[in-house]
Amino acid sequence: MTKRIVRKTCALPGEDYLANIPALLRPIYANRGIRSERELEKSLEHLIKPDLLGNIDTATHLLETAIRERQSILIVGDFDADGATSTALSLRALTMLGASHVEYLVPNRFEYGYGLTPEIVAEAAKRQPDLIMTVDNGVSSVQGVAAANELGITVLVTDHHLPGETLPAAAAIVNPNLRNECFPSKHLAGVGVAFYVMLALRARLRDSGWFSEGARQEPNLAELLDLVALGTVADVVPLDHNNRILVEQGLRRIRAGKSIPGIKALLQVAGRDHRYINASDLGFCVGPRLNAAGRLEDMSIGIECLLTNDESRARTYAAQLDQLNHERRAIESDMKAQAVAELEALHLDDTADMPIGLCLYNPEWHQGVIGILASRIKDIWHRPVIAFAQASETELKGSARSIPGLHIRDALDAVAARHPELIQKFGGHAMAAGLSIHASDYPAFQHAFDQEVRLHLDEGQLQGVIQTEGALASGDFVQETARLIANAGPWGQHFSEPLFDNAFTVVSQRVVGDNHLKLQLQPEESHLALDAIAFNQADVTITPGQKIQAAYKLDINRFRGMESLQLVVEYFEPAG
Repeated sequence: MTKRIVRKTCALPGEDYLANIPALLRPIYANRGIRSERELEKSLEHLIKPDLLGNIDTATHLLETAIRERQSILIVGDFDADGATSTALSLRALTMLGASHVEYLVPNRFEYGYGLTPEIVAEAAKRQPDLIMTVDNGVSSVQGVAAANELGITVLVTDHHLPGETLPAAAAIVNPNLRNECFPSKHLAGVGVAFYVMLALRARLRDSGWFSEGARQEPNLAELLDLVALGTVADVVPLDHNNRILVEQGLRRIRAGKSIPGIKALLQVAGRDHRYINASDLGFCVGPRLNAAGRLEDMSIGIECLLTNDESRARTYAAQLDQLNHERRAIESDMKAQAVAELEALHLDDTADMPIGLCLYNPEWHQGVIGILASRIKDIWHRPVIAFAQASETELKGSARSIPGLHIRDALDAVAARHPELIQKFGGHAMAAGLSIHASDYPAFQHAFDQEVRLHLDEGQLQGVIQTEGALASGDFVQETARLIANAGPWGQHFSEPLFDNAFTVVSQRVVGDNHLKLQLQPEESHLALDAIAFNQADVTITPGQKIQAAYKLDINRFRGMESLQLVVEYFEPAG
């Protein structure tokens, strides 16, 4: 699919707009919807207050009662990085707050599927919990909560996923995305919701005299912000102001060497120096290694890595997760090659009659990797993709990824409304979702999904657009500019790290690593020779002396104690 570079246009709303912000950053912030310097504050005092979350009083009453009466609390999490961090945070926080009996249970993706199902409740019941607290799941677990209620087990749901038409009959549901919920930020990750519940619980215990009664030390829950940052970035939720504060504060703890042993160990196996990490390191280095456990085996390995306070054990778990991630990448590579070959045979760029909403299925594909596959294919062809794997002889499980312009969960909801028997279950967000269908219904679903997508996307929205902030002047190609931009984050979903584009002459090029291009580039009308790297682009033909238009980020390369400016080239094309 052809991509093109498009420069963003920005009109600053007045002379005093962001007056105290460096000039280079003003249009960058304006292009991301920033309208006041207050929106750039990163201190914890600017967090939205926990008492604004709906049902928080009921939720904290349940937890306070469980703590005071020494009840058994069982955390039921999800099998991704958000679920793992939510589980570890909740268990750590409840223990810090004085809970005497806290355990966790995470469904195995391949045996039980997602959420608090009746089957998971049956497993949970073997542990005889008084209270089940879900994290990063539960808002769609109508049958599971009903099963728990029948067994006399109280259920507290904490979640951030969009609710269905019917809510489970839990004792309390805390979710910023419930209907009529007034919490100002709808973008908390599951770990963010769990953190807020723990903040509110601490305040409740403080007000009721819990800490003073037994001369207990009131814990500093900010110690858990490294987990919040990791789960928030790994779940790719939009980094609104509230989430940027959470992520920034977590990053500061990690850089200061104050993170839990598990995060330190995961950074080490990824070859990252904790002193210089940014949000993308959490998203592209730590998150995938944590996710690999849930994709290929059992997320318990990842959770144990985040729970241990022993650095040696943390390194052992991190090494296991790193190995699983290598295996996941090999599986993903094979699946991607198969999918690309199949799609190239359809000649998508040549025929307007090909699907806009793509469905892919291979009976040999790994159920735990289809989400990554869907994302990779979406990036190549820039259209919504659902990749399916065989869950049983009669059932397929799908993982969906979308592009701007299509709310994927709403699209699945519309398909389900028009074809009530076609989708067994589904859930998710605007850009990612999961679903199950009968294997025999795959052709019918393919057609129905494509028809629904065509109602929302036109040809222009299917073009791959590389949006940049424009060109940098020669004087901006310095380390100070790279540091300025790095410190202006954290960058992430819906608050993207700025891309720039300039015309360059290629001075030299060579392949490094598996599939990366190491370049030297000379900007137009300049004698500079800038180091650059284009990851996973070694298959693109480029020769010394060639003139290109490149979209890039500024970075500082650290090697053997030396620092130098480096351009990270996201995309390039022949200069016109």
